[in-house]
Amino acid sequence: MTKTGGELLAEQLIAEGVRTIFGVPGIQLDYALDGLAQNRESIDFISARHEQGAAYMADGYARVADRPGVCMVVPGPGLLNAAAALSTAYATNSPVVCIAGQIPSPTIGRGLGMLHEIPGQSDLLRSLTKWNGIATSPEEIPGLVREAFTRVSSGRPRPVGIEIPPDVLQAKTTAGVAPPEGDLTDEIDEDSVGRAVELLAAAERPVIVAGGGVRDAASGAALQALAERLGAPVITSRNGKGAISDRHPLALSRLAGADVLADADVVLAVGTRFITMTGQPVVRPGRRRLIAINADPADVGAPREFDVAVIADARVALEAIASSLPDGRREAPELDGHRKRERDALSVIAPQVEWLRAIRGAMPDDGVFVEELTQVGYAARLAFPVYEPGTYVTPGYQGTLGYGFPTGLGAAVGAEGRQVVSINGDGGFGWALQELSTAAKYAIGLVTVVFRNDAFGNVQRIQTETFGRNIGVELKNPDFVALAGEFGVAGERVTTPEALGAAIRNARGTDAPVLIEVPFGDVPSPWKLLAEPSIG
Repeated sequence: MTKTGGELLAEQLIAEGVRTIFGVPGIQLDYALDGLAQNRESIDFISARHEQGAAYMADGYARVADRPGVCMVVPGPGLLNAAAALSTAYATNSPVVCIAGQIPSPTIGRGLGMLHEIPGQSDLLRSLTKWNGIATSPEEIPGLVREAFTRVSSGRPRPVGIEIPPDVLQAKTTAGVAPPEGDLTDEIDEDSVGRAVELLAAAERPVIVAGGGVRDAASGAALQALAERLGAPVITSRNGKGAISDRHPLALSRLAGADVLADADVVLAVGTRFITMTGQPVVRPGRRRLIAINADPADVGAPREFDVAVIADARVALEAIASSLPDGRREAPELDGHRKRERDALSVIAPQVEWLRAIRGAMPDDGVFVEELTQVGYAARLAFPVYEPGTYVTPGYQGTLGYGFPTGLGAAVGAEGRQVVSINGDGGFGWALQELSTAAKYAIGLVTVVFRNDAFGNVQRIQTETFGRNIGVELKNPDFVALAGEFGVAGERVTTPEALGAAIRNARGTDAPVLIEVPFGDVPSPWKLLAEPSIG
């Protein structure tokens, strides 16, 4: 029995466990989309209004659904449009599979001016992914897809890319689906584990710094168990929020934990780049001994200087260390004084904290919060408590303004009924507000909060404080509530934190998208607090 490359692609994606693809159709993808159309019962195709939105949705889905997110875009401008989202997924270690079209195989690299042709597309995709490959025949499609999903699910999670020319998607083949390869072996160097155990067992003031590599529930449980054995405070980075519940007596934000970290004699950095915003190590060895756990050897090299580096998956390494420690638990240190100092410090940004407190109080513990590069979003890095792994979504070091709303849509699809709240400034929301159409069309129950001050507020503040003037920062906005209504999305406007909390609570348990506009005046800058050494 023969089938097209597009039909075989759909069958292989289903075999990999893919349930949803986010994309934008186009002529080079016709046979791929027809393959998906023949398998509607097994796989959904969510058509976005922009390739950037589709790729962000795949990222949000991957971070919440505990499986890779998949996007599909046409070559050239389609891939270029998706590039910002892929760079964000790369920065945040998000397992995204990008399936990109190509120009016809015989014309690749010849510069003939084919539709959507750009020079060196494969090189472009390579710069945004940990691995990429191209199919030159339909027979290669199953193995290529199998390799992509193996790569995206092993080692350090980051995007991977697949390119398939239209002639390959159209060609017929008798090839079948490639079978799964089984579970990957979790390898670990016993010698490095032993040296880490030796340092931790002798430590008097151990501290753990947890990053985005401890994002899943299994790794979070292993982290908590080790911290309790050691009596070690756990300081979470922005990407690591939720690795341990903020209710746990050993949990500290990096603001509350600054003094604790400075006083530590042994620091265990797990799943973090361990780099500040200035590109320097969070702490230098000095009188401290430093231990790293990381799946990527690149993240334990210069300018860092670790005494021991365990190159392994966070869960595997944490469990191996815990099982080798002497029996018994150490007494946990008293940390309430550090938390009080944090609360006092946060009083300078009380307006943002009040809005965040209202949002947090209205959301369930397992609700997903998607921050943005807005005044409330910056404050959330310090002032938004997180109680479960994988429930706090950031753009990481990429800082991609406008990522939040479409990423939130993907997260809402992947959350499968859990509430997802996306906060946005009016500037960032403008990047993807057309995806209100996608939210309405597919009944994606995302709660979207838009804080409106009719400006790129942070840029405006920096320009004014630096130069005494500003340029290019004022915005001409629509009535966001009315705009949402035109797309068929319910909208309302609130003016107090209490009203915002009530609106979010009212949106629980519905599949319908909701937009909440919040008029937002001038607020104190959070940058002095955020300028303290941060953990990457």
